[in-house]
Amino acid sequence: MARPRNKMVVEKTLSPVVTEPYKLTPAEKVALSRYIARNNQRPPARIRVDRGKAGITTQPDHSNLATGSVNLMNALGTASLPFMNGLLSQIANVASHGPEPDEAGINFVLSVVDGIKPKDEIEAMLASQMAAVHLATMTFARRLAHVENLPQQEGAERAFNKLARTFTTQVEALKRYRSDGQQTVRVERVTVEAGGQAVVGSVRASSTGGRVSE
Repeated sequence: MARPRNKMVVEKTLSPVVTEPYKLTPAEKVALSRYIARNNQRPPARIRVDRGKAGITTQPDHSNLATGSVNLMNALGTASLPFMNGLLSQIANVASHGPEPDEAGINFVLSVVDGIKPKDEIEAMLASQMAAVHLATMTFARRLAHVENLPQQEGAERAFNKLARTFTTQVEALKRYRSDGQQTVRVERVTVEAGGQAVVGSVRASSTGGRVSE
């Protein structure tokens, strides 16, 4: 009777796979440098929503309360603590859905305002309104994409168009406010009749109604 052969089990030791670290492409290096430079221009201004025994509270998302408050005031273009508290309360109402503050929504609006870099309270209020109009515009854009009948489509389309035009008007208002109402007209071609005088160069409208050549 043949004896069964012994089965030999050979254990193979698998060497760990060594992967090389990812090497950035030249374009990615440029993009990373721009991100770092942009991020270092201004410290981040964020709000943290805490839920504890005392209820729901909001405060600067920073390890130091005073520094976090200063970062928020800088982001809102103000040195007034009452203005900061009031505007943040309004932003929380606009960015939140329901009775509880939405941390992600509030910080989104704050990032929009901080990105506009308001220089004073007026610019901060306008930037906040721009963010609010943008939120409403995207809401009606979503509704327009999911309409079920013609009346819904017409209603969502009207609201979307009004909000989009309002946002464009807000952008123009911010530009005019930052330029102090001055308008620059570049003269490309001038035809001068006999005895006339031409102004060549940029012409800026002055507050007195005259013209100032540059």
